[in-house]
Amino acid sequence: MVGVSCALALQKRGFTVTLLDRRAPGQETSYGNAGVLARSSIVPLNNPGLWSKLTSYLGNTHPALNLDWRRALTRPSWLLRFLWEARPSQAAARIAALDSLTASTVARHRELMAAAGVSHRLRETGTLKLWRGEDGHAAAQAEHDFLKRHGIASEVLDRQGISALEPALKPIFPAGLLTPSNASVDSPGAVTAAYAALFAQRGGRIEQAEIRALRRNGDGWQAETDKGLYEADLAILALGPWSGDLLAPLGLNSRLDVERGYHRHLRPEAGAALSRPVYDVDGAYFMAPMEQGHRITSGVDLSLRDAPDNHRQIDQATVSAREAFPLEEVVGETWRGCRPTLPDSLPMIGEAPRHPGLWLAFGNQHIGFSTGPITGEIIATMICGETPPADPKPFSPGRYIR
Repeated sequence: MVGVSCALALQKRGFTVTLLDRRAPGQETSYGNAGVLARSSIVPLNNPGLWSKLTSYLGNTHPALNLDWRRALTRPSWLLRFLWEARPSQAAARIAALDSLTASTVARHRELMAAAGVSHRLRETGTLKLWRGEDGHAAAQAEHDFLKRHGIASEVLDRQGISALEPALKPIFPAGLLTPSNASVDSPGAVTAAYAALFAQRGGRIEQAEIRALRRNGDGWQAETDKGLYEADLAILALGPWSGDLLAPLGLNSRLDVERGYHRHLRPEAGAALSRPVYDVDGAYFMAPMEQGHRITSGVDLSLRDAPDNHRQIDQATVSAREAFPLEEVVGETWRGCRPTLPDSLPMIGEAPRHPGLWLAFGNQHIGFSTGPITGEIIATMICGETPPADPKPFSPGRYIR
């Protein structure tokens, strides 16, 4: 999503753009998510509340987190920096930065979907967050008050209100929070592919090729791929969790790492359906109605990027989802992907230090599908000397790359 959005934003400004992707657009990280256009996702993952949850995570029994100790021992610096960035003094600035990215999420996608002919995939029905315990009432109210302070509307619901909104849900949730300003789509991969098709219709060039190296070429840049060499005046690196692989040979350490995640689709029982994605706080999963079935997502798997699958969390999520909603058999295979995350939970958007003409657009962690379009606009406006739609300073590559 980020790469396609950058291509569209530059194309709109008259650039001749070639989009290189080792797979068809929309088949990697942007495929495997809950399809939420997350206006309300303004709290960084490593917020101060993380500290109080650490002890419950360390045993690898909680559905929200799996920590592979091989990763912790071989790459401890990222985890330590991630925790250090969760200190309270940083929270307000990070929230403001994320708020600037998500504020226009739905409007930007609505416009792109109309242009790409896929408006039928957009649901502007909000998202529903659910709590299984009675203490959920206080948690829902606290989140409502927080969102209100940031101009984001929400509604606290009791058991009856939840049932009125989603009658197919089983009555196991005493508290919920509806956030109407969020939206969702029924196939994130198909939406990303439609945006890429729009780029091609407007004259853009899409090449399916795997980039093996990126290097300076005179005043421009050269990409070495398995299909040959590509040359350009400017290069934008938007390879998500693989971005660091191309930066390291250039002497650039972005501090990028990954959070793995899983999803699977289940068929709902006849007559049962959801009108919006729902998030079960205690089960640590999203359940979202999709074209392929009802998609169940897992929590964060902090294993090495290319390690074998570990289905503990997605299996737990499937059990919890069946407790909450009438689901039948699994449809298709369990999917695994990687979310690109930087230690401060903010993306990297801007020109690479000491490498003029190399622009970086990655690290959007869990909200890359939502924030792809504004990321593309920020990059394009900076390249063209225009005023960016959000202050790019919090996302500067220079905060980690020297």
